[in-house]
Amino acid sequence: MECINCAGHGQQQQPHKLSPKAESDPAMKLIGSLAAAAVLLAPQTALANARLPPVDSDPNRCERAFVGNTLGMANAVSDKLLDLRSCVYTGKNLADKVLSGALVADADFSNTLMSNVTMTKSYAKGANFSGSDLTNSVLDRVDFTDANLSHAKFTNAVITGAKFAGANLEGATFEDALIGQEDYKQL
Repeated sequence: MECINCAGHGQQQQPHKLSPKAESDPAMKLIGSLAAAAVLLAPQTALANARLPPVDSDPNRCERAFVGNTLGMANAVSDKLLDLRSCVYTGKNLADKVLSGALVADADFSNTLMSNVTMTKSYAKGANFSGSDLTNSVLDRVDFTDANLSHAKFTNAVITGAKFAGANLEGATFEDALIGQEDYKQL
C-alpha cells in the first residue's frame, strides 16, 4: 500500500480504507453522494480542476434519467447523485425531467426530446445533444464544454451561467431564448 507524506513533517501514514461493511452502508453512500454534490455546487472555475467521483456502479443508473432528481429540484439537491455519464438516450423522451446536478459528461442525447427539462448545475462536458429539442428548458450553470449541440433547438429556453467553450453550436437555434448577457458573449 502506498504511503502518504503527512504535511511534510516526515511522518508516514497509511491511506484510510473503508471496510466492506462501511462501503455498503447507506449512510456512507449518502455521504459520498453529498461530497460529489459539493463538487458540483462549487464555482465552475473550481469544477474545471476537480476530479469527478467514479462512475456509479449501479447497473440501472442510466434509467434514473427517466425519473430525474426528486429532491431539491432546481437546486441540484438530491438523496443520490444523478450519474448519467456515457449513458445513451438517442431518440428517447426526457421531456419535463429534472436533471439538475446531473453528471452527463459523454452521454448521448442526440435527437432526444428534452423540452421543459431543468438542468441546473449539471456537468455535460463532451455530451452529445445534436438534434435534441430543448424547447422551454431551463439551463442554469450547465457546463457544455466540448459538447455537441449542433442542430439542437433551444427555442424559448432560459440559459444563464452556462459554459460553451469548444462546444459545436453549428445549426443550433435559439429563437426567443432568454440568454444571459455573459452567456450571449460565448455564443
